[in-house]
Amino acid sequence: MNASVPACPAPASAGPPPHLTLAATEQAPALARAYARDVVKYTVTDPDAEYLFTVALVVSELVTNSVRYGSEPGDRLRVVVDTTDARTRIQVHDTVRREPRLRPESDERCRGRGLYIVDALATWGIADRPFGKVVWAEVRPQ
Repeated sequence: MNASVPACPAPASAGPPPHLTLAATEQAPALARAYARDVVKYTVTDPDAEYLFTVALVVSELVTNSVRYGSEPGDRLRVVVDTTDARTRIQVHDTVRREPRLRPESDERCRGRGLYIVDALATWGIADRPFGKVVWAEVRPQ
């Protein structure tokens, strides 16, 4: 019996795309978390659950800040996750030059704690780009 051989073999999985472009809406953080987890699972050798959680949390906080403070209605933002076994670098590109900052602690506000979370879990910074800024963070496995 002859085995059937396809004329064109199925392509090997190319993995997640190098970046994700999202509408700056309230759905963006969840989509960015799923994308970041996929990139880490695809690239990092045997990532543990804590590392995946940390990367997803940092991505979520950066994207949430970008949606709330770094974009206008109708804007799009770009999420880049570059990872190796030694670290995961997250970049969130948006269209507003206003830089995020750690706000003074307050019992009155329900918001404003996201960068404290990022600061506790990662090294982070800001870079200008021609039409906006990039907020980046690097997470390292424990």
